[in-house]
Amino acid sequence: MTKPKPAATASKPHSLTIAAEPDKTREAQIAGLATAANVPAALVIADFSKALFGTLPLSDLLGSLKEHAGTIKAGDLSRVEAMLCGQAAALNTMFAELARRGAVNMGEYIGAAETYLKLALKAQSQCRATLETLAAIKNPPVIFAKQANIAHGPQQVNNHAAGIARAEEIDNQPTELWEHDHGQRLDTGTTAAAIGGNPPMEAVGAIHRPAHGRGQGRRQS
Repeated sequence: MTKPKPAATASKPHSLTIAAEPDKTREAQIAGLATAANVPAALVIADFSKALFGTLPLSDLLGSLKEHAGTIKAGDLSRVEAMLCGQAAALNTMFAELARRGAVNMGEYIGAAETYLKLALKAQSQCRATLETLAAIKNPPVIFAKQANIAHGPQQVNNHAAGIARAEEIDNQPTELWEHDHGQRLDTGTTAAAIGGNPPMEAVGAIHRPAHGRGQGRRQS
């Protein structure tokens, strides 16, 4: 008599089965899942969508997110555009309903009316921001950036114009002597010290004096 096989236990919706990696500890693998791009998002989607769609398996949510991420990575942004368009429509609906409730409470309950209207304006602001993001994706802004002059290799620099300008600058500058006395008048009224005799004439006389001594010539009567 064969024993009946035990019934297969259903896996928990929020459980994942991962293969053990020999070079990583269990804690390291759990940390990798916690910091992954899709796992936290899948958990949030599962919790917030439970009232609408029931309990969704976490593995299926991860597969769907991975598929959408691959589409976006390939350059197809149609899903992103559809998501933003739907969010803008939902925010606009929230704005209209909150504004209506604020108007209903305006005459009697001022505090409630103020709260509703603040929430309505926040929804309107988020709707506008969502539409601006969608417009930026459809028509990216053009950025004009200055081009940097970076050359990989030898550069030829034309210094002809710079040399001419430098030569003109040198020609227009005053000489060093005049630059020192530039703007100052020469002092011509200074009294020179008296000099006895004429040194240049004495030097010439010393060179060309006669060979005979002074007073040895013939006296004329």
